[in-house]
Amino acid sequence: MTTRFSAGDDEIRSALGDASVVALLPAVAQLTGDFSILRDDLRPDPTRVIEPEGGLTEAQQDEAREIAFAALQRFRDGEAGGVGRERPTPEELGRLMGFVVSPPNVEEYFDLLREELAVAGEDLRAPGWANDAGHPFTVAIVGAGMSGLLAAYRLQQAGIDFVVFEKNDDVGGTWFENTYPGCRVDVPNHLYSYSFAQGEWAHHFSSQDQLLDYFRAFADEHGLRERIRFGTEVASATWSDETATWTVVTKDGGPREFNAVISAVGQLNRPSYPAIEGLSSFAGPAFHSARWDDSVDLEGKRVAVIGTGASATQLIPEIAPRVGRLTIFQRTPNWLAPTPEYHEELRPGMHWLVHHLPSYGQWYRLWLFWRTHEGLLPAAVVDPEWDRGEESVSAANDLIRQLLTAYFAMEFGDRPDLLAKVVPAYPPIAKRIIRDNGIWSKTLHRDNVELVTGSIERITPTGVVTADGVEHEVDVIVYGTGFTASKFLTPMQVVGRNGVDLHERWAGDARAYLGITVPDFPNLFCLYGPNTNIVINGSIIYFSELEVRYILESIRLLLDGGHRALDCRHDVHDGFNKRIDDANRSMAWGASKVNSWYKNANGRVAQNWPFSLLEYWQQTRRVDAADYELL
Repeated sequence: MTTRFSAGDDEIRSALGDASVVALLPAVAQLTGDFSILRDDLRPDPTRVIEPEGGLTEAQQDEAREIAFAALQRFRDGEAGGVGRERPTPEELGRLMGFVVSPPNVEEYFDLLREELAVAGEDLRAPGWANDAGHPFTVAIVGAGMSGLLAAYRLQQAGIDFVVFEKNDDVGGTWFENTYPGCRVDVPNHLYSYSFAQGEWAHHFSSQDQLLDYFRAFADEHGLRERIRFGTEVASATWSDETATWTVVTKDGGPREFNAVISAVGQLNRPSYPAIEGLSSFAGPAFHSARWDDSVDLEGKRVAVIGTGASATQLIPEIAPRVGRLTIFQRTPNWLAPTPEYHEELRPGMHWLVHHLPSYGQWYRLWLFWRTHEGLLPAAVVDPEWDRGEESVSAANDLIRQLLTAYFAMEFGDRPDLLAKVVPAYPPIAKRIIRDNGIWSKTLHRDNVELVTGSIERITPTGVVTADGVEHEVDVIVYGTGFTASKFLTPMQVVGRNGVDLHERWAGDARAYLGITVPDFPNLFCLYGPNTNIVINGSIIYFSELEVRYILESIRLLLDGGHRALDCRHDVHDGFNKRIDDANRSMAWGASKVNSWYKNANGRVAQNWPFSLLEYWQQTRRVDAADYELL
């Protein structure tokens, strides 16, 4: 690595002041080749990994910055004994990783972490093969959101022919459709981005427009748009036992045959409206947060927002200052996770570091991954000996409850009436925890905002009537009521072997092996399928990258073996799902009775992955031919 820079001491010191020292020291060691700076006394505490700097004190952080500064000084002035490598050797990489994740974990996690690190821009999840022989094989991808674009890119790398069908007029999926005020991601953006294609992020947690720009740029850079049929919704996909192909029919066109179909429609793409009497009777404007109507002027209006989930808690603080009166109807309060930097821009030093320390961005991303790879998952596990009812599920879970309750007390202590309404009565992690930088309290404290917790009885032409008989007259209704997450692959009709209809087979209880394949539906692959949602650890992009690799390896298995299709074995599928169900029942989100989009209409957790991120990586790294019938 020969990168040099001529920045002055003040400039370097200023930048280092904005650095995460856990990422800084390995980045400097890699650049300079000086591994002596990776001191054991400055290593993050593995028991406090969830903290921003792994439990390092301010004094330790200051010392780490001084050590990094001195090393960069020597490097800048040509006094270093040598320089590092753009691509460190495995031994060197192990030492660097060992500083971030602690040595006992390096061996088990080494290959996974190497993929996530993508040092020097390596793309270790790219297909390690190509269809050089030109075997005819075509794939239909349904959806051009995050997962669909990734699948298209990987197929393109492998030389596999494909077409993407996208119902919208642009790429981006949920980031194209959700344009409500305040819409942003709740995963740090250095994680919510492809491991091999890091963006230059302006914020810690990017807003919708920035994320849409990222996916648009990705599609443009890799020439994917020419393979996408925009404004084209798939109506049906039907398998032919005779030709071993799928016939895909769109709503505006005739049939076309494909060897495989990849569903990349996601879980959170079809708005869910509440079953409330008189829903269509309201005389004023009414719309769902996912179908935001910019033509409706909210200035000075009386506005009702029904729901206080993730979308609603983002949009409510944005519109509250503009409306005349805001009435919020809450069915279930949310636990809030204090996130002071949630709306903050990255400090200038972070941008300097990314540009002057070639690997700083990668090491920062790896530290974020390691901090969240388990996250609060252990605190979600039910202790069968713990008996606190709906309050908590274990001692660790109860500690989280106490900490989060203390945050509520700090934010709402001056308003006992509000405090009583906002503190949840169910275990933490049973529902999605909402990030908050204090804005929820500030919003509910406003004079023009009312939080209503009584149940809604009906909607009238002029407002919302609650169970106490009070009619709340409003001019506009916004439904922040989430998505039909359990209705996978709807509204497509999907027909498999022997005429089996997928939705009839599922009967509202979707299941798949690894969340990807379904028996009797050969060469049908799901992305963000059943039980691949993660709750409090990691990024969904991680899952998509692993799923797409698995799909590409499945296609490779077919082409190398001269097979036409693979069909998941029933016993493999059923055994996997029994294990998933057993584990989900032992997690807070399965044990609690609280309403949640994690559960389908049958009460089964059909969304969540209850195990570690490492385990999913291990299970999807290779395709076991024994799991399938090869046709």
